[in-house]
Amino acid sequence: MKPLHLVAVVAGLSQPSSTRLLAARLTTAAEHHLADAGRPVEIEVIELRELATAIAQNMVTGFPGPDLRTALESVTRADGLIAVTPVFTASYSGLFKSFFDVLDKDALVDKPVLIAATGGTARHSLVLDHALRPLFGYLRAIVVPTGVYAASADWGTAGDDRTDGLGGRIDRAAGQLARAVGGAPTERQVEVEEVVPFAQQLAAVRAG
Repeated sequence: MKPLHLVAVVAGLSQPSSTRLLAARLTTAAEHHLADAGRPVEIEVIELRELATAIAQNMVTGFPGPDLRTALESVTRADGLIAVTPVFTASYSGLFKSFFDVLDKDALVDKPVLIAATGGTARHSLVLDHALRPLFGYLRAIVVPTGVYAASADWGTAGDDRTDGLGGRIDRAAGQLARAVGGAPTERQVEVEEVVPFAQQLAAVRAG
């Protein structure tokens, strides 16, 4: 069976970053859902910080450099997309938007997309519905119902009576993406998330 191809587009600027960490947890969860369904998957992560100069040059010249062209082709041929941005001035970052500005206008038609964002405060969580969802709707992608927003306070917490913890939201969104790309026909039971301090999670990313 040919492996599915999932691509994560990450607009984090620091190294490591909470945006990159969220992308890693989303791709891992999607991979687990697809493995449960017996579907092999290849994961590719595109770090936009490494393509920032090439994106700016493409904006003014109309021609992508080789690295940017490879990234654009990967997104175009992907079976599913995970798009993660930090919140800047109550919206997605300029780097994130610029990448999708230089992508072919038909590249995401009918492609399943999981949207996610990180920010310092929960007050920015509406960025998912007020900025990211309209952007990908305009590009005619199929955006999965659950978007994942991670504020600083979400890391290492298990949620409350009204809201799932970050781990639960990640698992639900990843399951929806897995089903949208043709795998994982049923929802799996979500285990209670082990609370791991944010600093420890960042250290693990740095070590990896």
